[in-house]
Amino acid sequence: MSAATPPPPVLRVRGLRAGYGKSQVLHGVGFDVHAGEIVALLGRNGAGRSTCAKAIMGLVAAQGEVCWRGQSVLGRAPWQLARLGLGYVPEDRAVFPRLTVHQNLRLGLKKSPGRWCADDMYALFPALKARQHTEAGLLSGGEQQMLTLCRTLMGDPALILIDEPTEGLAPMLAAQVGRYLQTLQSQGIAVLLVEQKLGIALDIANRALVMGQGRIVFEGTPAALRANAAVQQEWLAV
Repeated sequence: MSAATPPPPVLRVRGLRAGYGKSQVLHGVGFDVHAGEIVALLGRNGAGRSTCAKAIMGLVAAQGEVCWRGQSVLGRAPWQLARLGLGYVPEDRAVFPRLTVHQNLRLGLKKSPGRWCADDMYALFPALKARQHTEAGLLSGGEQQMLTLCRTLMGDPALILIDEPTEGLAPMLAAQVGRYLQTLQSQGIAVLLVEQKLGIALDIANRALVMGQGRIVFEGTPAALRANAAVQQEWLAV
């Protein structure tokens, strides 16, 4: 009996090129993400990781191929991609500072009823429930990160692109974010995790991609990356 054909990826990227003005940042990036998979996109600052996520999400003009569930989506507006099931969590958190935690969560809703509600978010992060009536601008950095993650999840995405979610977080909170992403994975949600640090990313990822100078220079399992001292030394901040 022949082996079963693996399902097609939910996200397919090929030959992705993007930059800012005359500065070219991405030089033909390509990879796949499957449903229920966590893929870590790693690299040093300036490697092009964040630009790659922004190009996929329509926040940076790009050329090449981006297919979502078999449909070409390159050039779509971010709000259109969000309605198709892509969620984006920016590095700068981008909360609405004068709105309360609860109001920020409600702004994430794309349809009603959705798979998630505010009570689900409070169950995941009890600290947010305790501060649900607090203005988001008064939260700590870690709490704002939790809020941004949850606001994105309220939009019922099938794939989350999340940029540097553990930046500036204490180790305990960073580990909590990792467990949160694994919870999403267990429910079939795919995650493209953009990270500079190896720790949490390699602990939870199914596959690791390493970017260098705007290209993918390594693709493999977390175990293979941990064993590859040459790639770590040349392309990663270890």
